[in-house]
Amino acid sequence: MSLQKPLMRGLLAKRLRFHVPIAFALSILAAVGWKYGVTEPRKQAYADFYKHYDAVKEFTAMREAGVFQSVRPTAK
Repeated sequence: MSLQKPLMRGLLAKRLRFHVPIAFALSILAAVGWKYGVTEPRKQAYADFYKHYDAVKEFTAMREAGVFQSVRPTAK
C-alpha cells in the first residue's frame, strides 16, 4: 500500500473558505471589544471631567501662579 498523493489543486480556495469567515468574525469581535472596552469609557471620562470643569477658574489659578507671560498676576 502506497501513500496517498497530496491534494494541491484548489488548496488555497479550500483554506480561504475556512479561514476568511473566522478572520472576519474575529475582527468584528475585536472592533466591538475596542469600542465598548476603550472608547466608550474614555468618552464617559471626558464627559464627567467637563461636566464640572470651570475654565475661568482654571485660567485665574494659572494667572495667579504666573504661568502666562502676557498676563500679569493680580496684585493683592
